[in-house]
Amino acid sequence: MKRLAMITAAVVVLLGLLAPAALAAGVQPGAPPEPRPLLVSVDGSVDVPAGDRLDTLVVAGGNARISGEVRTIIVASGTATLAGATADTLLVVDGSADLQAGTTVRGDVRTLHGTVTRQPGATVNGSVRTLDADLAAVGLLVLPLLVLLFLGLGLAAVVAALFVAAFGARQLRATEALIRREPGQVLVAGIAGTVLLPALAVLLTVTVIGAPIGLAVLLVVLPLVAFAAWVVAAIWIGDWIVARMRGAAEPDRPYLAAVVGVIALAVAGMLPFVTAIATLFGFGALLLAAWRTLRPGVPPMGEMSPVLPAAGQG
Repeated sequence: MKRLAMITAAVVVLLGLLAPAALAAGVQPGAPPEPRPLLVSVDGSVDVPAGDRLDTLVVAGGNARISGEVRTIIVASGTATLAGATADTLLVVDGSADLQAGTTVRGDVRTLHGTVTRQPGATVNGSVRTLDADLAAVGLLVLPLLVLLFLGLGLAAVVAALFVAAFGARQLRATEALIRREPGQVLVAGIAGTVLLPALAVLLTVTVIGAPIGLAVLLVVLPLVAFAAWVVAAIWIGDWIVARMRGAAEPDRPYLAAVVGVIALAVAGMLPFVTAIATLFGFGALLLAAWRTLRPGVPPMGEMSPVLPAAGQG
Protein backbone atom coordinates (compact mmCIF):
# COMPACT_ATOMS: atom_id res chain seq x y z
CA MET A 1 0.00 0.00 0.00
CA LYS A 2 2.82 2.39 0.84
CA ARG A 3 4.60 1.57 -2.41
CA LEU A 4 1.39 2.08 -4.41
CA ALA A 5 0.88 5.50 -2.85
CA MET A 6 4.49 6.40 -3.66
CA ILE A 7 4.04 5.36 -7.28
CA THR A 8 0.79 7.30 -7.63
CA ALA A 9 2.32 10.43 -6.10
CA ALA A 10 5.33 10.27 -8.41
CA VAL A 11 3.16 9.87 -11.49
CA VAL A 12 0.84 12.71 -10.48
CA VAL A 13 3.75 15.06 -9.76
CA LEU A 14 5.44 14.33 -13.06
CA LEU A 15 2.23 14.74 -15.04
CA GLY A 16 1.58 18.00 -13.22
CA LEU A 17 5.00 19.30 -14.15
CA LEU A 18 4.68 18.27 -17.76
CA ALA A 19 1.10 19.39 -18.35
CA PRO A 20 1.81 23.15 -18.64
CA ALA A 21 4.54 22.55 -21.18
CA ALA A 22 2.32 20.24 -23.20
CA LEU A 23 -0.53 22.74 -23.18
CA ALA A 24 1.78 25.58 -24.17
CA ALA A 25 3.26 23.76 -27.14
CA GLY A 26 1.62 24.88 -30.36
CA VAL A 27 1.47 23.34 -33.82
CA GLN A 28 4.07 24.84 -36.13
CA PRO A 29 3.39 25.23 -39.87
CA GLY A 30 4.70 22.25 -41.80
CA ALA A 31 5.27 20.23 -38.63
CA PRO A 32 4.19 16.59 -38.47
CA PRO A 33 0.81 15.79 -36.88
CA GLU A 34 0.65 16.08 -33.13
CA PRO A 35 1.16 12.77 -31.29
CA ARG A 36 -1.63 11.01 -29.50
CA PRO A 37 -1.94 12.61 -26.04
CA LEU A 38 -1.93 9.64 -23.65
CA LEU A 39 -1.72 5.86 -23.57
CA VAL A 40 -2.06 3.95 -20.28
CA SER A 41 -1.37 0.24 -19.91
CA VAL A 42 -2.27 -1.44 -16.60
CA ASP A 43 -1.14 -5.04 -15.97
CA GLY A 44 -0.85 -5.71 -19.68
CA SER A 45 1.47 -5.49 -22.66
CA VAL A 46 1.71 -2.54 -25.01
CA ASP A 47 3.68 -2.03 -28.23
CA VAL A 48 4.59 1.35 -29.69
CA PRO A 49 5.96 0.52 -33.16
CA ALA A 50 8.39 2.59 -35.18
CA GLY A 51 6.70 5.62 -36.70
CA ASP A 52 4.07 5.84 -33.97
CA ARG A 53 4.11 9.03 -31.88
CA LEU A 54 2.78 9.51 -28.33
CA ASP A 55 2.78 12.42 -25.94
CA THR A 56 2.72 10.32 -22.72
CA LEU A 57 2.95 6.59 -22.11
CA VAL A 58 2.17 5.17 -18.66
CA VAL A 59 3.01 1.51 -18.01
CA ALA A 60 1.67 0.29 -14.63
CA GLY A 61 2.43 -3.30 -13.71
CA GLY A 62 2.86 -4.41 -17.32
CA ASN A 63 5.38 -4.66 -20.13
CA ALA A 64 6.02 -2.23 -22.97
CA ARG A 65 8.12 -2.40 -26.10
CA ILE A 66 8.75 1.01 -27.57
CA SER A 67 10.26 1.67 -30.99
CA GLY A 68 8.46 4.90 -31.86
CA GLU A 69 8.62 8.42 -30.45
CA VAL A 70 7.22 9.13 -26.98
CA ARG A 71 7.73 12.44 -25.24
CA THR A 72 7.21 11.14 -21.67
CA ILE A 73 7.50 7.54 -20.55
CA ILE A 74 6.43 6.54 -17.04
CA VAL A 75 7.07 2.98 -15.89
CA ALA A 76 5.49 2.06 -12.54
CA SER A 77 6.01 -1.51 -11.26
CA GLY A 78 6.51 -2.68 -14.83
CA THR A 79 9.17 -3.11 -17.51
CA ALA A 80 9.87 -1.16 -20.65
CA THR A 81 12.16 -2.04 -23.52
CA LEU A 82 13.19 0.88 -25.71
CA ALA A 83 14.48 -0.43 -29.04
CA GLY A 84 15.40 2.40 -31.39
CA ALA A 85 12.93 4.65 -29.58
CA THR A 86 13.05 8.40 -29.05
CA ALA A 87 11.89 9.96 -25.78
CA ASP A 88 12.14 13.31 -24.02
CA THR A 89 11.77 12.08 -20.42
CA LEU A 90 11.87 8.67 -18.76
CA LEU A 91 10.68 7.97 -15.20
CA VAL A 92 10.97 4.49 -13.70
CA VAL A 93 9.21 3.87 -10.37
CA ASP A 94 9.65 0.44 -8.79
CA GLY A 95 10.26 -1.05 -12.23
CA SER A 96 12.92 -1.42 -14.90
CA ALA A 97 13.75 -0.03 -18.30
CA ASP A 98 16.17 -1.34 -20.93
CA LEU A 99 17.60 1.24 -23.34
CA GLN A 100 18.77 -0.72 -26.35
CA ALA A 101 20.97 0.39 -29.26
CA GLY A 102 19.54 3.23 -31.33
CA THR A 103 17.47 4.61 -28.48
CA THR A 104 17.75 8.33 -27.73
CA VAL A 105 16.50 10.08 -24.58
CA ARG A 106 16.71 13.79 -25.27
CA GLY A 107 16.07 14.79 -21.68
CA ASP A 108 16.56 13.27 -18.24
CA VAL A 109 16.17 9.76 -16.86
CA ARG A 110 14.86 9.50 -13.30
CA THR A 111 14.37 6.42 -11.12
CA LEU A 112 12.57 5.83 -7.82
CA HIS A 113 13.21 2.32 -6.51
CA GLY A 114 13.79 1.40 -10.15
CA THR A 115 16.61 0.33 -12.47
CA VAL A 116 17.62 1.53 -15.92
CA THR A 117 19.99 -0.48 -18.15
CA ARG A 118 21.70 1.35 -21.01
CA GLN A 119 23.11 -0.79 -23.81
CA PRO A 120 25.96 0.36 -26.10
CA GLY A 121 24.55 2.63 -28.76
CA ALA A 122 21.84 4.12 -26.52
CA THR A 123 22.07 7.87 -25.92
CA VAL A 124 20.90 9.94 -22.95
CA ASN A 125 21.42 13.67 -23.53
CA GLY A 126 20.28 14.68 -20.05
CA SER A 127 21.22 13.34 -16.66
CA VAL A 128 20.52 9.95 -15.11
CA ARG A 129 19.67 10.27 -11.44
CA THR A 130 17.73 8.48 -8.70
CA LEU A 131 15.03 10.26 -6.72
CA ASP A 132 15.42 8.04 -3.63
CA ALA A 133 17.70 10.52 -1.86
CA ASP A 134 15.35 13.41 -2.65
CA LEU A 135 12.38 11.48 -1.26
CA ALA A 136 14.31 10.64 1.90
CA ALA A 137 15.27 14.30 2.34
CA VAL A 138 11.64 15.36 2.04
CA GLY A 139 10.69 12.73 4.62
CA LEU A 140 13.34 13.99 7.04
CA LEU A 141 11.99 17.52 6.63
CA VAL A 142 8.30 16.66 6.96
CA LEU A 143 8.57 14.15 9.82
CA PRO A 144 9.69 16.68 12.50
CA LEU A 145 6.92 19.04 11.40
CA LEU A 146 4.34 16.28 11.76
CA VAL A 147 5.70 15.40 15.21
CA LEU A 148 5.50 19.04 16.31
CA LEU A 149 1.97 19.32 14.94
CA PHE A 150 0.92 16.16 16.78
CA LEU A 151 2.45 17.38 20.04
CA GLY A 152 0.83 20.80 19.63
CA LEU A 153 -2.61 19.30 19.05
CA GLY A 154 -2.13 16.97 22.00
CA LEU A 155 -1.12 19.83 24.29
CA ALA A 156 -4.12 21.87 23.15
CA ALA A 157 -6.42 18.92 23.88
CA VAL A 158 -4.96 18.50 27.39
CA VAL A 159 -5.38 22.22 28.11
CA ALA A 160 -8.97 22.14 26.88
CA ALA A 161 -9.75 19.07 29.00
CA LEU A 162 -8.23 20.70 32.09
CA PHE A 163 -10.28 23.85 31.43
CA VAL A 164 -13.48 21.79 31.26
CA ALA A 165 -12.52 19.92 34.41
CA ALA A 166 -11.87 23.18 36.26
CA PHE A 167 -14.92 25.22 35.24
CA GLY A 168 -17.54 22.65 34.33
CA ALA A 169 -16.94 19.77 36.71
CA ARG A 170 -20.57 19.36 37.85
CA GLN A 171 -21.99 19.51 34.33
CA LEU A 172 -19.24 17.17 33.16
CA ARG A 173 -20.04 14.62 35.87
CA ALA A 174 -23.73 14.71 34.95
CA THR A 175 -22.91 14.23 31.27
CA GLU A 176 -20.66 11.28 32.12
CA ALA A 177 -23.51 9.80 34.13
CA LEU A 178 -25.67 9.81 30.99
CA ILE A 179 -23.04 7.79 29.12
CA ARG A 180 -22.88 5.23 31.94
CA ARG A 181 -26.60 4.92 32.64
CA GLU A 182 -28.10 5.33 29.16
CA PRO A 183 -25.44 4.40 26.58
CA GLY A 184 -28.04 3.32 24.01
CA GLN A 185 -29.96 6.59 24.09
CA VAL A 186 -26.72 8.56 24.10
CA LEU A 187 -25.46 6.72 21.00
CA VAL A 188 -28.77 7.22 19.18
CA ALA A 189 -28.70 10.92 20.04
CA GLY A 190 -25.14 11.20 18.78
CA ILE A 191 -25.96 9.51 15.46
CA ALA A 192 -29.13 11.58 15.01
CA GLY A 193 -27.30 14.80 15.75
CA THR A 194 -24.47 13.90 13.40
CA VAL A 195 -26.96 13.43 10.55
CA LEU A 196 -29.62 16.05 11.28
CA LEU A 197 -27.57 19.06 12.38
CA PRO A 198 -25.30 19.17 9.27
CA ALA A 199 -28.36 18.59 7.06
CA LEU A 200 -30.15 21.50 8.73
CA ALA A 201 -27.08 23.70 8.32
CA VAL A 202 -26.90 22.81 4.60
CA LEU A 203 -30.58 23.69 4.16
CA LEU A 204 -29.96 27.05 5.82
CA THR A 205 -26.94 27.64 3.61
CA VAL A 206 -28.90 27.30 0.36
CA THR A 207 -31.32 30.04 1.47
CA VAL A 208 -30.43 33.70 1.16
CA ILE A 209 -31.39 34.72 4.71
CA GLY A 210 -30.07 31.67 6.52
CA ALA A 211 -26.83 31.29 4.57
CA PRO A 212 -24.61 33.08 7.13
CA ILE A 213 -26.08 31.02 9.97
CA GLY A 214 -25.74 27.77 8.03
CA LEU A 215 -22.11 28.48 7.13
CA ALA A 216 -21.32 29.46 10.72
CA VAL A 217 -22.83 26.20 11.96
CA LEU A 218 -20.94 24.11 9.40
CA LEU A 219 -17.56 25.80 9.70
CA VAL A 220 -17.47 26.91 13.35
CA VAL A 221 -20.19 25.52 15.60
CA LEU A 222 -20.14 21.86 14.57
CA PRO A 223 -16.30 21.52 14.66
CA LEU A 224 -16.22 23.12 18.12
CA VAL A 225 -19.04 20.89 19.38
CA ALA A 226 -17.28 17.83 17.94
CA PHE A 227 -14.09 18.79 19.77
CA ALA A 228 -16.03 19.35 23.00
CA ALA A 229 -17.67 15.95 22.55
CA TRP A 230 -14.26 14.35 22.09
CA VAL A 231 -13.03 16.03 25.30
CA VAL A 232 -16.08 14.80 27.23
CA ALA A 233 -15.50 11.25 25.99
CA ALA A 234 -11.80 11.49 26.84
CA ILE A 235 -12.46 12.60 30.42
CA TRP A 236 -15.07 9.87 30.83
CA ILE A 237 -12.47 7.31 29.70
CA GLY A 238 -9.94 8.92 32.04
CA ASP A 239 -12.37 8.62 34.96
CA TRP A 240 -12.87 4.95 34.12
CA ILE A 241 -9.10 4.36 34.11
CA VAL A 242 -8.48 6.35 37.31
CA ALA A 243 -11.28 4.50 39.09
CA ARG A 244 -9.57 1.21 38.37
CA MET A 245 -6.14 2.49 39.33
CA ARG A 246 -7.18 4.11 42.59
CA GLY A 247 -10.30 2.17 43.47
CA ALA A 248 -12.51 5.26 43.11
CA ALA A 249 -12.85 8.26 40.82
CA GLU A 250 -11.58 11.71 41.77
CA PRO A 251 -14.12 13.20 44.18
CA ASP A 252 -13.74 16.79 42.99
CA ARG A 253 -12.53 18.24 39.70
CA PRO A 254 -11.18 15.45 37.44
CA TYR A 255 -7.81 16.93 36.56
CA LEU A 256 -5.99 13.59 36.52
CA ALA A 257 -8.80 11.96 34.53
CA ALA A 258 -8.57 14.77 31.97
CA VAL A 259 -4.87 14.19 31.31
CA VAL A 260 -5.08 10.41 31.42
CA GLY A 261 -8.19 10.31 29.23
CA VAL A 262 -6.80 12.60 26.53
CA ILE A 263 -3.61 10.54 26.28
CA ALA A 264 -5.49 7.23 26.31
CA LEU A 265 -8.00 8.29 23.64
CA ALA A 266 -5.27 9.82 21.47
CA VAL A 267 -3.34 6.55 21.53
CA ALA A 268 -6.46 4.41 21.05
CA GLY A 269 -7.53 6.72 18.23
CA MET A 270 -4.79 5.23 16.07
CA LEU A 271 -7.11 2.23 15.67
CA PRO A 272 -9.90 2.55 13.08
CA PHE A 273 -13.20 4.11 14.20
CA VAL A 274 -12.17 4.54 17.87
CA THR A 275 -12.13 8.33 17.71
CA ALA A 276 -15.42 8.44 15.77
CA ILE A 277 -17.21 6.15 18.22
CA ALA A 278 -15.92 8.03 21.28
CA THR A 279 -16.92 11.37 19.72
CA LEU A 280 -20.39 9.99 18.95
CA PHE A 281 -20.91 9.10 22.61
CA GLY A 282 -19.66 12.48 23.78
CA PHE A 283 -21.77 14.30 21.19
CA GLY A 284 -24.86 12.31 22.09
CA ALA A 285 -24.35 12.97 25.79
CA LEU A 286 -24.07 16.72 25.17
CA LEU A 287 -27.18 16.78 22.99
CA LEU A 288 -29.21 14.64 25.38
CA ALA A 289 -28.14 16.73 28.38
CA ALA A 290 -29.01 19.97 26.56
CA TRP A 291 -32.39 18.59 25.48
CA ARG A 292 -33.32 17.47 28.98
CA THR A 293 -32.14 20.74 30.48
CA LEU A 294 -34.37 22.75 28.14
CA ARG A 295 -37.42 20.52 28.68
CA PRO A 296 -39.95 21.80 31.27
CA GLY A 297 -39.95 19.94 34.56
CA VAL A 298 -36.44 18.55 34.15
CA PRO A 299 -33.82 19.94 36.57
CA PRO A 300 -30.86 21.75 35.00
CA MET A 301 -27.65 19.84 34.49
CA GLY A 302 -25.98 21.50 37.44
CA GLU A 303 -28.70 20.23 39.77
CA MET A 304 -28.52 16.60 38.66
CA SER A 305 -26.72 14.31 41.06
CA PRO A 306 -24.00 12.53 39.12
CA VAL A 307 -22.73 9.11 40.10
CA LEU A 308 -18.96 8.77 40.05
CA PRO A 309 -17.57 5.56 38.55
CA ALA A 310 -16.39 3.03 41.08
CA ALA A 311 -13.63 0.54 40.56
CA GLY A 312 -15.99 -2.30 39.77
CA GLN A 313 -18.30 -0.36 37.46
CA GLY A 314 -18.04 0.16 33.68
